[in-house]
Amino acid sequence: MSNKVQFSLKNVHYAPITTGEDGSITFGTPVHIPGAVSMTITRQGSEVKFIADGVVYYASYSNEGYSGTLTLALIPDHFRKTILKEVEDETDHVLVEYADTETTPFALLYEIEGDEKATRRVLYYCKVGVPGEDADGQAQKTPKTEAMDITASALADGRTRARTMANTRDEVFANWFKSVWQPSAAIAPEPAPDTQETPASVASDSDTIPAAPTPASPERPSAEE
Repeated sequence: MSNKVQFSLKNVHYAPITTGEDGSITFGTPVHIPGAVSMTITRQGSEVKFIADGVVYYASYSNEGYSGTLTLALIPDHFRKTILKEVEDETDHVLVEYADTETTPFALLYEIEGDEKATRRVLYYCKVGVPGEDADGQAQKTPKTEAMDITASALADGRTRARTMANTRDEVFANWFKSVWQPSAAIAPEPAPDTQETPASVASDSDTIPAAPTPASPERPSAEE
């Protein structure tokens, strides 16, 4: 049975991406990030409208991925070292941030609870900005969160994200966080209907899980077959 509503964000994982000399990418094994608080991502893109005969004769909408904010209770040290590229001093075991370091791209896997069954999802190519800090000396017993700007863009074959459905195979659902799911064969989207008149606007296709700046989109690598 399909969900009617969705609830909280949970089971957030990241899978570091390695890019080969030929541009192909390899996904690492997903690593759990505890303490997921919220994520809000909004579709990025542009629209082109052509007016003729007094109507919108042609309209085109581009999909340039998503951008938004990922909020965690606390960013774990393994994420800081692997993705944010902070360096651990081997003698004193202190994490050091360098200004000229490029963060590592990764796939983001996560789960959203539903009234019938949770859905599991993946954003294939993500990058995050270096997080700031929010400290308050007054509210000592109130936990603070850490937030990062996040962008999700498409792979070379156009894939941006994927999600399970009510009839997704049990094996796929159960193993979602063991490796980054990829289609077993090339999937082509349905062609757009041939029509002269296109609605003047479309609703934003976004994922909002309770709780957003827009960084520049990263370069798009080639997808590994």
